[in-house]
Formats: sequence, structure tokens, C-alpha cells
Amino acid sequence: MTADPVMPAAEANRGAAGVAGSSNPGGTTWVVDLDGVIWLAGEPIRGSAEALARLRSAGIRVVFATNNAGLARAGLLGMLQAVGISTAPEDLVTSADAAAALLGPSDRVVLCAGAGVREALVRVGAQVVDEGPADAVVVGFTRDVTFEMISVASSAARAGARLIATNADPTYPTPSGLIPGAGAILAAVATASGAEPIVAGKPNQPMARLLQETSGEISMVVGDRTTTDGRLAQALGVPFALVRTGVTPPGAAAPPPEPSLDAPDLAALVDLALGGTPD
Repeated sequence: MTADPVMPAAEANRGAAGVAGSSNPGGTTWVVDLDGVIWLAGEPIRGSAEALARLRSAGIRVVFATNNAGLARAGLLGMLQAVGISTAPEDLVTSADAAAALLGPSDRVVLCAGAGVREALVRVGAQVVDEGPADAVVVGFTRDVTFEMISVASSAARAGARLIATNADPTYPTPSGLIPGAGAILAAVATASGAEPIVAGKPNQPMARLLQETSGEISMVVGDRTTTDGRLAQALGVPFALVRTGVTPPGAAAPPPEPSLDAPDLAALVDLALGGTPD
């Protein structure tokens, strides 16, 4: 199973000396993950909303980039509002958006994913069908996955439909621990079909391109998983900040790439990046 190659990094993982203590420490935009950074399965992580308010007060734009394609955009924006974070729709980029960007109005698509992917496909004019023949199969995270969904999706991919995944994250963080993620569902479809998937979400090119097109000058990527958020930072050529409230717990060794900043949570990270503690 392979993903799209990551774009070459430019000055990737440069040191944090230019961040801490400067008058505009984060530049114009920070790209921030949701699951494992802002919340765990919707349960807010303490201090995250206040930390984002400090960033915005410092003149830093925050764009949320998530591999979670299970919910429609209104659901994600509503969850942010519920934890005290008001967000403009254009400041939310999902792996469903990245997957849909690979398709168009003439495409028939079999879906093995949740409402967020269906919404994104409808937005680009793709036709969601119950079974093949199809031009593409799109796989994403959903708690409602069934054997029938996997069977229909793998049959369509085996017959020649492009296999597109929102992401390949093997797990999804919750307050009670890790549960199977979109990558686990993708593994079933890819194994049963023998098809090689195109992975659209973090850290791959479709997501990186969307962020470059919509987010202006990006200066930091924040996340809880080095293999997705860290590699996305490499693709964008910016520093990566690891927070240990999700997939990577405190004290655990993390696979490459090494973060420029490493903090126990988002609140501590913002304190470090802004060069001080809240007033």
C-alpha cells in the first residue's frame, strides 16, 4: 500500500529559534490538527481553545487540517463551536476535500466512508452509486462500516475503479485509547481488491496542494502524529510541532521526522512559541 509521493521539503524542520520570542512568532498561518490536538473523539483537550485564542490575538491565522472525513463540514464546525472555537468555513480543510479534488462531475463513485466524504463528492458534482461499475472507490473513516460496504467497494476496485483513500491513518485517538482508523478500513478493501490506493489526506500531495492554495503563508504544522502531521510539515517546507495529547503519548519515542517543537499539549506549545506564559 503506497500513497502519493510527498513533495520535496524546503527548509523542512528548521529550528525553533525564529519562533520563540519574536514579535510575530508564528508568521501568518499555523496549520493545526483536530483529533488528538483540539479534542479526543469530540471531548475537548483542556486549554486548547484558550491556546488558539492566544494565537489569534498574536495575529496568527489558524487553519484546521484534519484527516477525519467521517463528519460533514457543518458537524466539524459545530464541534469546534461547542468547545469554544469559532471558525470560518474556509479555515477548515479535510481529507474528504482532498479526495474529492481528485474527482469531477463525470465520475461515478462507490463510497466506503462517512457523511463527510459523501458531502465533498456531491460538492464537486461526482455521482455516488451503490455499486459498480464505477470510475472510483473512495474509502474513509466511518464507524458504520459493514462487511457489505467493504465487499462492494473491493469488487468495484477489482473491476478497475480507482481506489482513493481519504487517509491511511491506522488508528484514531479517543479518550479511552486508540481505535481502528481509516487505514484499517482501507487495508481491508485494498487487500480484497488487490488495488493500489491513492491516498489524498495528510501528508500527501492532494492535501498539501489544498493547503497551499487556501492558507496563504504557512509557518507551522501542529499535530499529534509524526508520520502524518510531521511529514505534511516536510511537504510544506515548514517546522513541525508535536503535541502529546493524542496518538503520541508523553515519553513515547516517535518515528521520524523529528519535531522542531515538542510539547505536552497545545497550551504548552503556544506558551513556548510565543515566548512566555499567558498574562
